[in-house]
Amino acid sequence: MWLYLVALVGLWTLLRFFRERQVVSHLQDKYVFITGCDSGFGNLLARQLDRRGMRVLAACLTEKGAEELRNKTSDRLETVILDVTKTESIVAATQWVKERVGNRGLWGLVNNAGISIPSGPNEWMKKQDFAHVLDVNLLGLIEVTLSMLPLVRKARGRVINVASVLGRVSLCGGAYCISKYGVEAFSDSLRRELSYFGVKVAIIEPGFFLTGVTSSARLCSNTQMLWDQTSSEIREIYGEKYLASYLKRLNELDKRCNKDLSLVTDCMEHALTACHPRTRYSAGWDAKLFYLPLSYLPTFLVDALLYWTSLKPEKAL
Repeated sequence: MWLYLVALVGLWTLLRFFRERQVVSHLQDKYVFITGCDSGFGNLLARQLDRRGMRVLAACLTEKGAEELRNKTSDRLETVILDVTKTESIVAATQWVKERVGNRGLWGLVNNAGISIPSGPNEWMKKQDFAHVLDVNLLGLIEVTLSMLPLVRKARGRVINVASVLGRVSLCGGAYCISKYGVEAFSDSLRRELSYFGVKVAIIEPGFFLTGVTSSARLCSNTQMLWDQTSSEIREIYGEKYLASYLKRLNELDKRCNKDLSLVTDCMEHALTACHPRTRYSAGWDAKLFYLPLSYLPTFLVDALLYWTSLKPEKAL
């Protein structure tokens, strides 16, 4: 019996191997729109797809980021300035894309733009701190998708949404985890709705990689700002030792993050170019071997693990 089971698993693995290596034809004629191309995953993906001969439409937040990207790529790549929190910016970018893709439609939409701060213990923050992150990571992603959807449907193309392992396991307070859980839910519903039109939706779930989102300097500065603006009652409950330990952990984050961003952009590229893309891509060994398995454990076990490994406020019970 075990021999049959091993043979069945081996056959399934072999079939999956060959199936996932089938590539879409005429890639050089296909347009891909990517948000958040100033730096990080978006910037690398834009350069990666450009080298492959695809027609990249790269959205940057700043003109400086757009110019630096153009200097590193071929004349095929075009850039546009986009602020995903502003409706008028999204409408203008959609029209810009429509003029370029014409009747062919948009093959790929990669929602990559994202921020991580303000981030910290929930009661250190105010409602606007949550709203700031949600506007970019979730509501901006949704509005860009809805605006570009008719173009993607026309091409029977792909929507690639960048979530995170923190959309599987909520390790910290603030809106970042909330936004990534939201991306997961939106992507699941979108995938099921668009399957009737031949459009595929994939979710990228990176582990911890060294980008602007995980910058120790930015996170530490943000944490100190939150601490300074919170009430004296909260500061007394948590204590200065908690703050010092929290900042120390953040300072060590750069060392723990993976510097090879291509592990993530290779997943994005596969989702755009494979005939049979996956529904979800876990990028990085920390995602595959720790965070993903952790997300399947019973809640009480995850709670217990995090309770014993997390920092404790000075006046905790």
